[in-house]
Amino acid sequence: MSDTVKITDIRVVLTAPAGCRLVVVRVDTSEPGLYGWGCATFTQRPLAVKVAVEEYLKPLLVGRDADRIEDIWRTAWVHSYWRNGPVLNNAISGVDMALWDIKGKRAGMPVYQLLGGKCREAAAVYRHADGASPGAVEESVRRWMAEGYRHLRVQMGGYGGRAGDLPKPEGALPGAYYDPAAYARSVPRLFEHLRGTVGFEVELLHDVHERLHPVDAIRLAKELEPYRLFFLEDALAPEDLEYFAAIRSQCATPIAMGELFNHPREWTPLIAGRLIDFIRMHISQMGGLTPARKVAAFAEMYNVRTAWHGPGDVSPIGHACNLHLDLACPNFGVQEWAGFSDALREVFPGCPEVRNGYMYPNARPGLGVDVDEVKAAKYPCASQVDVWTQTRTPDGTAVKP
Repeated sequence: MSDTVKITDIRVVLTAPAGCRLVVVRVDTSEPGLYGWGCATFTQRPLAVKVAVEEYLKPLLVGRDADRIEDIWRTAWVHSYWRNGPVLNNAISGVDMALWDIKGKRAGMPVYQLLGGKCREAAAVYRHADGASPGAVEESVRRWMAEGYRHLRVQMGGYGGRAGDLPKPEGALPGAYYDPAAYARSVPRLFEHLRGTVGFEVELLHDVHERLHPVDAIRLAKELEPYRLFFLEDALAPEDLEYFAAIRSQCATPIAMGELFNHPREWTPLIAGRLIDFIRMHISQMGGLTPARKVAAFAEMYNVRTAWHGPGDVSPIGHACNLHLDLACPNFGVQEWAGFSDALREVFPGCPEVRNGYMYPNARPGLGVDVDEVKAAKYPCASQVDVWTQTRTPDGTAVKP
């Protein structure tokens, strides 16, 4: 290979093999056959990310040296003048991950080797266990445990619990309704049941999903302390960061936060103030592997562990990026994983594999995941108006989802 490899093209592929709209970015180079893939998935606004990549980043970056990842990231970050928003961050992330993929291929190494090598052979993952009642959740937990999983996020009726037949005002607008008070009462009962039946050997997690007012979230964190959660996730919204000090001062329930974060000023005070225990950004939302590896190193100094966001609206390329960081970071905590369907595996050859509760990479250079564009085209992204993010409380007030 020549010493200098130039970026020759950047384009976006939209695909939805498992129903979630995924955004992936391909960066081509002047070296024949050398290209990289990155995840830019903002599933609620995929077309906005596509335009940002192809109409703004491509003209800026074609012709540049593909090896200069840090310079390219910083240039793309400030080029729009306004920065730290989800659309532009995801666009930058797609390019950034693709450049790391290219660098690993040029080096003939998996990306985790470029980050310092493995700290562990595989990453422990957690799965999602849900149900309509404590008994149904217990059944789900036991099924996952039988498959070898030792970390499980438990919900009862999804985020905010089961809505049921809520009394609404006349003329109330349509939306995804839930009752915050009923939800807050239900969670301690769920954990009381689970600890009484499955015991304390399995690690249990719960996601509040910013569905409570801060004072109610503080109360819930205190009530859950006897059940020794592995962590309580998103107890507060990013707009309520100052309340984390109140949670920390009143209980020892471990706290995880970050999947909605875009801006360094959101995660920096929580880590430096030792107000959370796990940092869990959506890596494409924060701008890619380049900022994520820096945040992981920063968090290590404060004994904060990583738990990167890994639901179904992260592409297998994004999951692979999570995994390479998981393997290389000494302060890894746990990795969220929603599983890969057969269709996802067909579209994204090289998907990481999970065995007995651990996720393993393949031995391929780079991120290790490719895209079959012919098969990806069989699963177009449908245009739709999401309902679940039109969240409302019983009186019809629109609230955070």
